[in-house]
This record gives sequence, structure tokens and C-alpha cells, in this order.
Amino acid sequence: MLEVTEAQVWTMIGVFTTLMLGTLTIIATLFVRVLRSEIGSVRGEIGSVRGEIGSVRGEIGSEIASVRREIGSFRSEMNARFEAVDARFDSVNSRIDGLDRDVQALVKHTFGLDRG
Repeated sequence: MLEVTEAQVWTMIGVFTTLMLGTLTIIATLFVRVLRSEIGSVRGEIGSVRGEIGSVRGEIGSEIASVRREIGSFRSEMNARFEAVDARFDSVNSRIDGLDRDVQALVKHTFGLDRG
């Protein structure tokens, strides 16, 4: 039977330890490579998402600008219509004033208030 004090036993222990550490080193190196590769692909995906967000942001900006232009034209149209309604009210008001003057003249003439 071999004892722990013999040279072959210590050689086998050294070879086994070297194999285990080599295997551990290879696995760690491959893991780091895979991790770097995956991180790189995630960065690429994030870059593409940023690009998509930028394009969506541009589309939303153009839509907002379009809505603002439509609101501006609607505001101008409504202001023009309000001015037209104001002009009609002024016309009706002047007609009512003329009608009031005519009715007062008729009342004065009919009831003799203008004869003094």
C-alpha cells in the first residue's frame, strides 16, 4: 500500500490539483467571454431601442406640430366667425336703434307730444 510520504502520491496530488485549477481557469475564461458577448449584444439591443425611441419621438413631435397647426387654423377660423357674428350684431343693433327712433317719432306724432 502507498503512503502519503511517497513521491508518486505527491506527484498524483500535484497533477490532480493542476488539472482541477486548469479546468477552473478554462471555465472561468469561457464564462467571461460569453458574458462579454452577451453584454455586447444587450448593448446593441439597447442602441436599437434608443434609435426606435428617437424615431418615435420624432414622429410624435411632428404629430404635435401638425395638431398645433390645426389648432392655429381652427383658432383663426373661429376668430373670423366671431368677427362676422359681431358685425351682424352691430348691424342688428343699428337697425334696432333706427327702429327705436322711428317708434319714438310715431308715438310723439300719434299722441301729440311733439306739438308742445
